[in-house]
Amino acid sequence: MPNEKELRKHRCCFTGHRPEKLHKPEEQIKKDLESAILQAVDDGFVTFISGMARGVDIWAAEIVLRIRESNPTIHLVAASPYRGFESRWSADWQGRYNAILQKADLVRFVCPGYSHDCFQRRNEWMVDRSARVIAVYNGEPGGTRNTIEYANNQQIKVIL
Repeated sequence: MPNEKELRKHRCCFTGHRPEKLHKPEEQIKKDLESAILQAVDDGFVTFISGMARGVDIWAAEIVLRIRESNPTIHLVAASPYRGFESRWSADWQGRYNAILQKADLVRFVCPGYSHDCFQRRNEWMVDRSARVIAVYNGEPGGTRNTIEYANNQQIKVIL
């Protein structure tokens, strides 16, 4: 059985903004995400971790699930910060979130409930289990930048 260090070499996570903070059209971001995910698969990554937020995280998870349909060696981990995280979203986003949870290979609620640091704890949990971070970043301060900085400090490769 492979150890954690070996498994981590084949795991990749995502970080990125909510749709309203992005400066490119959604379709362009999804296309770029798919290219980065397919490159990661070519590079030997088989497990992808999504933080399950609206926007980049959900889009990336949906792309991974689509790729998994033709490549069953691919796995998706849904790393939600806490149960009920999606409760204030629109019905459409809630439906997409719940559909991903149903199809994910593993669902992890990183924190027992909401706290001031639950999103950062979720982000660090993902990075601590990954060898690559695929980031969609607009240059502004916030959780995405914090995650990129944390990954860089942990010497984890970040693909922007």
